[in-house]
Amino acid sequence: MELHELLSYIQHYGYGALFFCLWLGIVGMPIPDEMIVMSGGLVSSMHILMPIPAFLLTYFGVVSGLSLGYILGKTVGSKILDALMKKKKEKYLWKSQALLERYGHYALVISYFIPVVRHIIPYLVGINNMSFKTYALYSYMTGFVWTLLYFMLGYMFGGNIERIVALTTKYGLFLGIVVAAACGVYYIGREVKG
Repeated sequence: MELHELLSYIQHYGYGALFFCLWLGIVGMPIPDEMIVMSGGLVSSMHILMPIPAFLLTYFGVVSGLSLGYILGKTVGSKILDALMKKKKEKYLWKSQALLERYGHYALVISYFIPVVRHIIPYLVGINNMSFKTYALYSYMTGFVWTLLYFMLGYMFGGNIERIVALTTKYGLFLGIVVAAACGVYYIGREVKG
C-alpha cells in the first residue's frame, strides 16, 4: 500500500482507519507501522482529524495489535513460530530470540524500534509465559513514547513521511537509544532539581 492510498483510506474512514491499520499490522498489513502512525500526525496537522482522538486511536491500535500477538503466543504457542517460518520471517525470529535472551523484559522496549521484530517479540514473550502485567508495563509505556514520537514526526514533517520511514527502518534502534537517553537525562535532571 502506498502513502497516497493510506491517506485516502484515512480520509474516507477516519479514526477507525488508524486503529484498524495498526491493529491488523500484527497479521502482516503490507505497510510500515511508522508510516501509519506518522500519517495520523499528518492528517491531524491538516485538520482532517482532531489531534488528540487521532493520537489516542493510533496508540490503542499499536498496543492492541501487539497485545493480540502476545495473546496468540500465550494461547496458540509454537504453532505461531511455525507460521512465521513459513512466511520467511526466520531471520527476524532469530533476531527476536537473541534480543530476548540478551535483554530479557527490556527486549520489549528495544523491539519497538526494530521493524518486524516489534511484531515477533510479543508472540515470543507470550509463548514464554511472561505475565500480562509485566508485558503491559513494558510494552504499553514504550508504545506510548514510540507512538507519540512518530505521530509528532508526522504532524511536524508530514511531507517527508516516506523518507522518514526509510531512515527509521534503517536507523530505528539508534533513534530509540537517543530517545531513551534523552528521557533519562530529563528524568535525572528533574530529580536533581526536585
